[in-house]
Amino acid sequence: MATVTRAQLAETIYTQVGLSRNESAILLETILERIAARLQAGETVKISGFGTFSVRQKGRRIGRNPKTGVEVPILPRRVLVFRPSMTMRARVNGLAAAEDADC
Repeated sequence: MATVTRAQLAETIYTQVGLSRNESAILLETILERIAARLQAGETVKISGFGTFSVRQKGRRIGRNPKTGVEVPILPRRVLVFRPSMTMRARVNGLAAAEDADC
């Protein structure tokens, strides 16, 4: 399984949108920075047809060290959560191709 990089995304923007390579990289960085800033502020980011990113607050709890079994306090923290849209779930599961074939 391959990993998609920022450089690959910028190159895709360059080839499909027609911006220069530099403008494509700047556009991608601007989008990612705005998403990150909204999440950092505790806001939800919803991208239609893709999914929703949100920040969830987890409270203090007691965990265990798996090697020793000793109880360890886990401090409160914020975690990033991604919920894919139904469209994205269908695409990942190959259902979008099946639905397109029926049309």
